[in-house]
Amino acid sequence: MDNTILEIKNLQKKYGKKEVLKGIDLKINGGQIVGLLGPNGSGKTTFIKIIAGLIQDYTGDILIAQYAPGVHTKEMVSYLPEKTYLSSWMTVRDAFLLFSGFYKDFSIEKARDMAFSLGLEEKQKISSMSKGMQEKVQLILVMSRQSRLYVLDEPIGGVDPAARDYILSTIIKNYSKESTILLSTHLIHDVERIFDKVLFLKNGKIEIDEYVDVLREQKGLSIDELFREVYKS
Repeated sequence: MDNTILEIKNLQKKYGKKEVLKGIDLKINGGQIVGLLGPNGSGKTTFIKIIAGLIQDYTGDILIAQYAPGVHTKEMVSYLPEKTYLSSWMTVRDAFLLFSGFYKDFSIEKARDMAFSLGLEEKQKISSMSKGMQEKVQLILVMSRQSRLYVLDEPIGGVDPAARDYILSTIIKNYSKESTILLSTHLIHDVERIFDKVLFLKNGKIEIDEYVDVLREQKGLSIDELFREVYKS
């Protein structure tokens, strides 16, 4: 049985004359947490938005569980953007009901359990929350779906350090072994322990595509140290 979740061939994307992605080839199997790493301007968010189906004017081929991006893959991909998208008038409960009506694979029971564990009240309004609390709500929404591919863009950027470990354990606990998580982050030191594999994106190309254990053994460095080495000016 083919366990490929994401397959990409010669992916290219331009904004005007500027090449943002320059011929990416990639294959990711199910049951993995993959770190997407790179400095600002390396093309990470563009790459993520293409996979999530939000950018369609690219060249190359993308298959998500054997399907090209479209209506069918939107049901398979659970996407967490870097910026807050929830309306300020909503309560946590409103957000749960919205997702419950929109996605057939959304579990409101799982969402409520996660909210309780993360100290969020269902009646609390989004407008009264800090950026970190809003990120927790969005993460709950995304991880309460039973998806094949979870695409998380900076999921803990605004969360206080004390909550990061809990959120990372929440991510690990709430995805199935048939699924894959693609997680973009700048906080490599805090997150690298959950990665099975990492992708280093540099100047629009994949610089490194390797399992974390292999890299640590070969290089004798943590992923955070290796990142600093690869991207030092």
